[in-house]
Amino acid sequence: MRYKQQLFLLLTFLMVQTANAQSLPVGSVLESFSKQLYLQGKLDSTLSFTHRALSVATINNNLKSKDSLINFSYLQFAKINTKLKKAELLLLPLRWEQQINTHHPYGWNNGAMIPARGYQTLVSGGIYFKYGPLSVQVQPEYVYAANTDFETTGIIKGGTDQPERFGNKAYSRANWGQSFVQLQVSKFALKLSNENIWWGPGVRNALLLSNHADGFAHLSFNSVAPIKTPIGAIEFQFLGGKLQGSDYDFSPRKEWRYFSGMHLTYQPRWIPGLFFGLTRSFQAYHTDVEASGEYFPYLTPYQKINTDDGDPIPRDQLTSAYAKWLFPKALAEVYVEFGKNDNAWDFRDFLGSPEHARAYLFGLRKLVPLKQKDTYISVQGEITQLSQTIDRILRPAGAWYYHGEVQQGLTNKGQVLGAGIGSGSNLQSLDISWFRGMKSLGFRVDRLVNDQDHYNAAIGDYNNQSRRWVDYSFAFLGRWNFNKLLVNSELNYIRSLNYQWRNLTPAGNYLPVGKDQNNLHFRLGINYFF
Repeated sequence: MRYKQQLFLLLTFLMVQTANAQSLPVGSVLESFSKQLYLQGKLDSTLSFTHRALSVATINNNLKSKDSLINFSYLQFAKINTKLKKAELLLLPLRWEQQINTHHPYGWNNGAMIPARGYQTLVSGGIYFKYGPLSVQVQPEYVYAANTDFETTGIIKGGTDQPERFGNKAYSRANWGQSFVQLQVSKFALKLSNENIWWGPGVRNALLLSNHADGFAHLSFNSVAPIKTPIGAIEFQFLGGKLQGSDYDFSPRKEWRYFSGMHLTYQPRWIPGLFFGLTRSFQAYHTDVEASGEYFPYLTPYQKINTDDGDPIPRDQLTSAYAKWLFPKALAEVYVEFGKNDNAWDFRDFLGSPEHARAYLFGLRKLVPLKQKDTYISVQGEITQLSQTIDRILRPAGAWYYHGEVQQGLTNKGQVLGAGIGSGSNLQSLDISWFRGMKSLGFRVDRLVNDQDHYNAAIGDYNNQSRRWVDYSFAFLGRWNFNKLLVNSELNYIRSLNYQWRNLTPAGNYLPVGKDQNNLHFRLGINYFF
């Protein structure tokens, strides 16, 4: 009898520890606001913000204060009456995203939206149900794009499944969006999901997983909040998923790919605010995986010298390590992530050529408090470098998201899963904004070098770098709330120098000065809370 009582008390405790788990979609305006709260010091600094999507419960449980502004943002999801006493049924906010490109596709981190010219829209809404440790979120998405014709390069990006244009007519598609089924006990969850995932400390880009592409179906075992131990706090995620090709996949093997990966984050107990992270992912054709039983390849040794004969099946991998240091008193953070798409033979090989097959990003954010309460100036800068180094002359590594074994590259339904700027590209970004609570106004300046790897391989004019395709963009950003309506917008002017490396002479040589183009990118998001 005593054993049954103890078991009952344990289950009761676990049920109480299972909180609401409706998620904040990666890239949503509410997630952006939660990152703002994080830097303001209103969230527990043991939360890394490098594993996302986060749940509403994770944010609320880590809040240091609960003012009316925060309550509006995260707690006012409309409840639907249900006859089940311990059940909860919520009506999720209605989300409507729209964008227009006047000349050619531009923009990234927009989920199921596609690279297209003209008008495009995404609509999403749904419900959330919770009963004990079980939670179900049904939040599908619908995308429509006019997909207007534009001048294309005819180049296959990085040799992967990334079509420049998704057909020659209007595009329309529905998907499961940010839907999931989750079983959660305390800080651990087993989750079947189609949500977008973001791994790493980056803000504009992520080396492995971001919200640039459509979410993919996956099963994961992960922490939902920092797990505190005697040596520090730990967060983790292990997952396996299904990646699909686009309707325009040129690859000889047109079958879905099995994606497996892990993400670990550690915060030392003795250095508050400092985080170390490790990510590792593999992808292979599902028939090869089923034949070999290689479902957890991220547990294999890193160095090739420690594997018998290399990979047992054709597969590609990516890995990265990162560090982030949050300074709560200074309202600032600095972060760096370093990735590789080709393992070194041994440690000596790595020391001799650490720049081989590498990519990296570096960034910092700082808030400057103003006199008015809850009012700040935010300064944010980030550099992303994906193009190959000079090491490519002796030892080519290929495009960052493609390493030869899997022809589609690290893509899902025709878009890259990681950094939206794409393989071979480099970005420098500066964002300065004013915000008070939910309201924010600011501007951003970007310099994007498009596919430098293609430039080096196909053009190779090292004496005249002015022939590169470089986009300079100047964006005005805004976010404003009107009672139950939350609006975010972006108006972006892009000056594309040497657009698509065009202007060929009859002899096939590139001219010293290419063809410049102007483009306007307008984005408007409307969120309505019932």
